[in-house]
Amino acid sequence: MARHLVATGQLIDEDPAEALAHALAARRLASRISAVREAVGLAAYHAGEWQTAIAELRTYHRMSGLQSHLAVLADCERALGRPERAIDLFRGADRDKLDQAVAIELLIVAAGARGDLGQKDAAVAMLQVPDLTSEATVPWTARLRYAYADALLAVGRREEAREWFSRAADVDTEGETDAAERLLELDGVVIEGDDEDEAAEEMAAGPGVPGAVPVRPDADLADDEDDADDEDDDEDEDDDDDGEDDEDDEDDEDDDDDDEDDDEDREDEDFDDDEEDDAVGRPNDDEGFDDEDEDRHADQGGNADADSSAESSVTSGDAVSADGTVPARDDESGSTQR
Repeated sequence: MARHLVATGQLIDEDPAEALAHALAARRLASRISAVREAVGLAAYHAGEWQTAIAELRTYHRMSGLQSHLAVLADCERALGRPERAIDLFRGADRDKLDQAVAIELLIVAAGARGDLGQKDAAVAMLQVPDLTSEATVPWTARLRYAYADALLAVGRREEAREWFSRAADVDTEGETDAAERLLELDGVVIEGDDEDEAAEEMAAGPGVPGAVPVRPDADLADDEDDADDEDDDEDEDDDDDGEDDEDDEDDEDDDDDDEDDDEDREDEDFDDDEEDDAVGRPNDDEGFDDEDEDRHADQGGNADADSSAESSVTSGDAVSADGTVPARDDESGSTQR
C-alpha cells in the first residue's frame, strides 16, 4: 500500500493517469486510511477526474477533521460548470482556521468563479486584499498578483494589468506562472518558435484557470512508507511472539499429558496387584485394612466387658465378708430380735 502511495507522489505531475491508477490500487488495499483517500483525490484532480476528486477529498476532510483542500474542491466545482458552489465554499469557509496559503488559493478560485458568472468587477474587488500590496514575499504572492492582473485585463484595465503582471514576474523566481510571457504579449513582443498551441497551454497554467491550483498532500508519503514498514515489522514480531507462546503452551500440554499417563500407569499397576492377590488367595490391601479395623473393634469391646466386670465385682465385694458369707443387714437383724 505504501509503495503505491509513493508511486502516486512521484507520478502525479508527470503522468497523472498512472498516478491515479496507483492511488486507486492503494485504496483497494486500505480504504480506511485518510492519507490514501487524500492521495486518490489529488491524483484525480490532476487527471481531470473532477467528480472523483470531490468525493475523495470530502471523505478525507471528514476522516481527518481538516479543511486543507477547500481550494481544490472549489476548483473542481468550477470545472464542472458549477461556479455558484465554488463561491459557496468560499463563503462557508472558516478563514481564521485555514492555512494562509489555502485561504489565498480559495480566494483566487472564488474570484475566477465570479468571472465565470460574468461578475468581472466583483472578481477584481475580491482580490483587493492586504496580501496583494504587502511588501513581504511569500509563496503565494506571485499567484495572487497574477490573478489580480488577469482580472484587471478582463475588465479592460490594460495598463494596470501590465503593471501587476510585471510585479508578479518580479517575485516569481520559481516560474510558477507565465507572468513574464503575458507581460511580453501586452508589449507586443512575439518570441520566435512559439505557436498558438504552446501559448494556449501556458495560459492554461496560470492561476484562476480550472485545474491550476497547486496541491500538496498533508502527509509525507515517504514517512507513510516508513510507518507501514514499521507496522509490518511489528506484526512480524508479534507473530514470532505468538509462535513462541504456542510452542510453550504445547510443551506444557505435553508435560500434562505425560503426568496423566504416569498416573494412569500407577492405577493400572495397583489394579493388577489386586487381581493377583485375589488369584492366590491373599487379601488385597483394602481387605487387610478392613480386618485390622475389625480386630481393633473387637479388642475395644473385650476391654469394655472386662472393665464392666471389674466394676461389678468391686460393688459386690462391699456386701460379702471375708469368709464368704453374706452379713445380715441392720434392719433385718433388728426385726428378728423383735
